[in-house]
Amino acid sequence: MTEVSKRILVTGGTGLVGRAIEKVVADGEGRPDEEWIFVSSRDADLTSSSETKALFERHKPTHVIHLAAMVGGLFKNLRSNLDFWRTNIHINDNVLHSAYESGVQKVVSCLSTCIFPDKTTYPIDETMIHNGPPHSSNFGYSYAKRMIDVQNRGYSEQHGQRFTAVIPTNVFGPHDNFNIEDGHVLPGLIHKVYLAKQSSSALTVWGTGKPRRQFIYSLDLARLFLWVLREYDEVEPIILSVGEEDEVSIQEAAEAIAEAMEFGGELVFDTTKSDGQFKKTASNAKLRRYLPEFQFTPFRKAVKETCAWFNANYANARK
Repeated sequence: MTEVSKRILVTGGTGLVGRAIEKVVADGEGRPDEEWIFVSSRDADLTSSSETKALFERHKPTHVIHLAAMVGGLFKNLRSNLDFWRTNIHINDNVLHSAYESGVQKVVSCLSTCIFPDKTTYPIDETMIHNGPPHSSNFGYSYAKRMIDVQNRGYSEQHGQRFTAVIPTNVFGPHDNFNIEDGHVLPGLIHKVYLAKQSSSALTVWGTGKPRRQFIYSLDLARLFLWVLREYDEVEPIILSVGEEDEVSIQEAAEAIAEAMEFGGELVFDTTKSDGQFKKTASNAKLRRYLPEFQFTPFRKAVKETCAWFNANYANARK
């Protein structure tokens, strides 16, 4: 029997990325010396410092993957920037400080490419996070996520802690938020295609369809999270993304989903709706220096698997 030397607490453990990590660990990527603990908002309110502290005292983790956050798509952010700022600042400060106080050896937090400056040169890289204000549409969420990087540096310099962060591009996969109003673009489109197919109507895509995104499959991101937890020793964040050449337009994404769902109807673009940022092209050069051989799941294959999961789990997935 191998003795367990790592107790890994995953906050936000029932969300898109948490479920992907749980699956990858269960499918053979876990190690005998690791115990994995996946928690959600049902286990503790992480905006409460006392509940967060109690969670850490209960589980006594040696390592933390911090995924918990208040998240939402473009239109939810536009409505609630202050809520995104306050909620996420509380969650992040409570998790990082409880980790420090309870002697956690390493924390890997999850950021987002939306934290980068709106006015920037492309491709964006890890050195550019604080070079200017983020896009105005989600400034509350973006600044709160940026502060994790500030705190990680502070905990390193003042206390010698190994706290770091990853910056994924647009994540999608099973267990996503498929809510049309509040979800991200890809799961929202999957749900829309499903409904358009059921009602034999056209598929309406919000915006022009021209903005471009790098999409990363949640199971690929999960495998990379395990590598960061075990091997990556920098405090500076690392972008986890497919290459620049794998960027796709929203129109191309919609067409890939229509094909995967066998939807033969018309695609209509509602140009009265906002496009958000035109592009957020990120460089994965740093990741490739570490892992030159890492194989990403091809976009259309990942879309097909996600659509199949959505179809099989429609009753729960649509909520």
